[in-house]
Amino acid sequence: MTESSRLHRGFYRNGQTHRGGADVTFGDIMKLFGFRTIEIGRWVTAAEQQLAANLFFDALYDLCDILQVPEQVISLKGRLGVAFGKGGRPGVCAHYTPLKHEISLAKNAGAGSLAHEWFHAFDHYIGQKLYPDAPMQEFASVLFLGQHQYAMQEHPLNEQLTRCFAHILLAPQQTTPSDYFYQAVALDKIQQSLYFAKPEELCARAFESVIQDHPITNHFLVSGTKQSSMAKAGAYPEGVHRQTIANELLTYFAWLGRSMV
Repeated sequence: MTESSRLHRGFYRNGQTHRGGADVTFGDIMKLFGFRTIEIGRWVTAAEQQLAANLFFDALYDLCDILQVPEQVISLKGRLGVAFGKGGRPGVCAHYTPLKHEISLAKNAGAGSLAHEWFHAFDHYIGQKLYPDAPMQEFASVLFLGQHQYAMQEHPLNEQLTRCFAHILLAPQQTTPSDYFYQAVALDKIQQSLYFAKPEELCARAFESVIQDHPITNHFLVSGTKQSSMAKAGAYPEGVHRQTIANELLTYFAWLGRSMV
């Protein structure tokens, strides 16, 4: 099996045909969405680059359709950069680099991680919109848990986003952490890590679950929140809690999308 086989196998999706079956380039994506940069690794072949461009294009437009937002939201108004098959980390299929404002997907292992990494970028970008006096490098989800330290910028969108964070991170009475948080703590103990229970990771995984539960399906955009070993171990919100989070997050992004029309 060749190294490029994962891209060639394709990924299931049922979204609209935004490109009419035609091939697109990463240049097209950069122009349409307004990304700051798009960098391709030197070991990505021309054929792989073409496959990846089509996959990114479809996934990003599916994300637009699910969230009901214009392209400029996806690029965070031109602040976000994208890397594909470049600068990978051992054992890491995808990551977001706050200092570079860049999401990066590995060539063969990054599929299904785009939604997760995009929410990290959004969470980082929106931090200072929510709490203008907070440090620039902090995630909004982290700042929310320490919100008494900073004054929130009053706005209906900000109020709705904090409701999203509250539903994800806190129990209904909002005085104790959510069961989802405690599941993540248990996972961290098993893995001997400090990862799953971080607020930014809890929120990114919650966002993933919202995207995967939507009728628009794209396995390059997101996968693994339902039947994977991590899902079965409690890494994602479940049941009524999961649906409540979906209702709140989709409401927030729909409002955000309408505010930009």
